[in-house]
Amino acid sequence: MPTHHIELRVNGRPVAADVEPAKLLLDFVREELGLTGTKEGCGTGDCGACTVHIDGQPMHSCLTLAVEAEGSSVTTIEGISSGGVLSPIQAALVEYGGSQCGFCIPGIVMMATAYLRDHPNPTEDDLRMGIAGNLCRCTGYDKIVKSLYAVIDKKELALTKPGALTSIPLPPEPEGE
Repeated sequence: MPTHHIELRVNGRPVAADVEPAKLLLDFVREELGLTGTKEGCGTGDCGACTVHIDGQPMHSCLTLAVEAEGSSVTTIEGISSGGVLSPIQAALVEYGGSQCGFCIPGIVMMATAYLRDHPNPTEDDLRMGIAGNLCRCTGYDKIVKSLYAVIDKKELALTKPGALTSIPLPPEPEGE
């Protein structure tokens, strides 16, 4: 089968590869790049487990061809944390028990990261609607929403560092916002 050469950035790193035209972005990041945090839950874009950011926007990688990401910046769940420290959303989900089996959580983190970036002070109903495209079969969403509100309220969160949980405050808001 013929291949198509693509160049993109994944989690800030340049990536170049030859891919089959029908290769899904989900399969590309999991199989070719070894980034297995992004999950396939349904394969139809209904559950949100496969959510990644493409140029900052949440997208279902199970519905996106790898060739469609040509020239884009793709962020997977592995690119949300930095230097072995969880993002505030990831840390809040750990701290407040927002994750049970963990299968849906990568997609929820990706969706919530984009949603809270664009809607920093949502109501509870707005927040629930903002993550509504991500199905969780374990938690009933209450602990997920509580975790996300901890980030919104800028409470101190336990951030995971290699080997231990350490409580540190979130960074201050930039001035002028």
